[in-house]
Amino acid sequence: MIVQIPKLLNAAQLTHFRDRLATADWTDGRVSAGHQGAAVKRNRQLPEESPIARELGDIVVAALERNPTFISSVLPNRVYPPMFNRYDDGMAFGLHIDNAVRMLPRGGDKLRTDVSATLFLEDPANYDGGELQIEDSYGAHAIKLPAGDLVVYPAGSRHCVTPVTRGVRTACFFWAQSLVRDDAQRALLFDLDCAVQKLNQAQADAAARLQLTGCYHNLLRMWSQP
Repeated sequence: MIVQIPKLLNAAQLTHFRDRLATADWTDGRVSAGHQGAAVKRNRQLPEESPIARELGDIVVAALERNPTFISSVLPNRVYPPMFNRYDDGMAFGLHIDNAVRMLPRGGDKLRTDVSATLFLEDPANYDGGELQIEDSYGAHAIKLPAGDLVVYPAGSRHCVTPVTRGVRTACFFWAQSLVRDDAQRALLFDLDCAVQKLNQAQADAAARLQLTGCYHNLLRMWSQP
């Protein structure tokens, strides 16, 4: 399931992010890649424990916690501390699959990567190329969103970032371990939750809404793995 979440960050936050990232010290992006990814990864990123990465990452996490679409579609159990990357002219990230398990930098616990996420930070008019391409059973989907918009997708998907041919592409990326590890089950719960919310807004039959809400929570109870 690929879900686009508009305006996770507002205009003031984006201005702050750009100002802070303009003063950042970037390093080779291969430092965080696994064996497979390192061979096809050409970008730059902020060190995970840099003050700027931690400051901006905390803002992203706070925005995620307030966003009902993120909560409903991902059902997050834990979120990996957000990271930041930069693609200059000619840089790209070839086709790969994200590592299934990552070690959390703060505490050393392990996190299963059920969901991958990319938060776009640059206006798409300011760079050419740099599309996030995600493959699923229906083919490859090219995604290039407005600054401040987020896309979440199964971490087991094959995906890539196409070469940037003009300008600079900056983004935030992270992973989440979901309460429901199976993507098809998460998709079904997301569709059901969206339907219940629409019925609530329309003030549809109260007994039917209660019954559907009960189905949602009983399925979540059946499938969740805290």
